Amino acid sequence: MFEEEAFVFPKNFGTNMGIDETGLINGDLYTIVYNKDGKGKKGSLAAIIKGTKSSVVTDAINRYVTFSSLVGIEEITLDLANNMDWISRQIAPNAIRTYDRFHVERIITEAVQQVRIKLRWEAIERENRLREDDEVFRLKRYSNGDSEKQLLARSRYFLYKRRDKWTKDQRERAKILFEEFPQIKKAYQLYIEFKNCFYMNRLNAQVYLESW
Repeated sequence: MFEEEAFVFPKNFGTNMGIDETGLINGDLYTIVYNKDGKGKKGSLAAIIKGTKSSVVTDAINRYVTFSSLVGIEEITLDLANNMDWISRQIAPNAIRTYDRFHVERIITEAVQQVRIKLRWEAIERENRLREDDEVFRLKRYSNGDSEKQLLARSRYFLYKRRDKWTKDQRERAKILFEEFPQIKKAYQLYIEFKNCFYMNRLNAQVYLESW
């Protein structure tokens, strides 16, 4: 059904739902509600509504979807945005709210990168001071040819990946990085330990996280 740029398909609501926002036309944001059991195939799209304001989204869904269908939702997957959390509470009052892997993992990787970025700025400041104080300043180089600030800048991408996905050059750079900056090594290890829970079933992951 369509009204005020809201498409809602009541028959596509099920017990396992997801909600997200996306930019579709001219940068305008739309809220999408989907049936996860549909695996992205026909019948997966449950609603697409212009805007992300909770009152707009919930009003559109409540207008067309029966209360029994909404209370029958057992689980809803969402990102970490406050508005998505509030919409989920309104349209799926009995559901378990599960935060999707992408957004949770992004928070952890950003924390690792913040450690690296902080150290890189410190390295830049050190190098600038040394240049000012020494007329014949010679830049320190590691065995792979990187300077300190280059090492920290060029380490960005492999810190997002598992060790078995590193290239030969990345393995060499990581060895130097972790020896020189143990705090980055520790942050990366914690990230990998956390990431391991995504390869377990729910029960084992819960026990693992509590222990971790």
